[in-house]
Amino acid sequence: MSLSPVPAVPPPPRPFDEDEEDEGVGGKMSFLEHLDELRQRLIKALLAVLVGFLVAIAFINPIFEFVMAPLQAILPSGGKLIYTEPTEAFMLYMKMGALVGLMIALPVVLWQIWAFIAPGLYAHEKRFAIPFVLMSTVFFIGGALFSHYVVFPAMWRFFASFSTDTVQFAPRIEPVFSLYVRMALGMGAVFEMPTLIMFLARVGLVTPRFLIRHTKYAILIIFVVAAIVTPSPDVVSQFLLALPMIVLYAFSIIVAWIFQKRTPPAEA
Repeated sequence: MSLSPVPAVPPPPRPFDEDEEDEGVGGKMSFLEHLDELRQRLIKALLAVLVGFLVAIAFINPIFEFVMAPLQAILPSGGKLIYTEPTEAFMLYMKMGALVGLMIALPVVLWQIWAFIAPGLYAHEKRFAIPFVLMSTVFFIGGALFSHYVVFPAMWRFFASFSTDTVQFAPRIEPVFSLYVRMALGMGAVFEMPTLIMFLARVGLVTPRFLIRHTKYAILIIFVVAAIVTPSPDVVSQFLLALPMIVLYAFSIIVAWIFQKRTPPAEA
């Protein structure tokens, strides 16, 4: 009697790994294709800023009043802002329109940044596109508004306190706005800390335990950064800058706990 061969049992299908889904067209792109992709993203971002700039120019007078309101509030009765160069006021309006245009176009700019780096990410990491754009936009604008309503007035009260009977505070609009832009962009960048921590936690570079363990070093770095960014040497302005950074660091620990990279439990 002949024995029939036992049919081989086919191997079980390999578990589906979502990281392999849509491994990324970007990984197959050549260097020149990456450059062309970057060029197209930059053009779209610049067009969005241009549209925002044109919209801002259409409302430039109310925008000027809004930006200068904290400074005008501390000027003595009858005091005015001045300009000494023929083109100073015109150029100020252009710069102000560019800053507001960037704010208006910020969601589009951030989306273009995300669209450029997304092909190099895994499928589950691409799901953070909307949180990335939302968090970046909200926190950046929140930082700029904090600078406008809190830090900027406190700083100008400090500078205006040096007026005497023989010396009058008569600020020029150009350096005033340069300082305003520096503070607004600086605070906007600082307020992006939770967004940065979200990504670092997601890729496994930081953990909530790591952030908690190094809190004392983080606070030291925060006060050093506040001393560098703050243009005035007064302690009040530095505290006004450092305090929200400490709060954001604490909030970032929560963000890291939510978005941290979790490893599956080992099988028994």
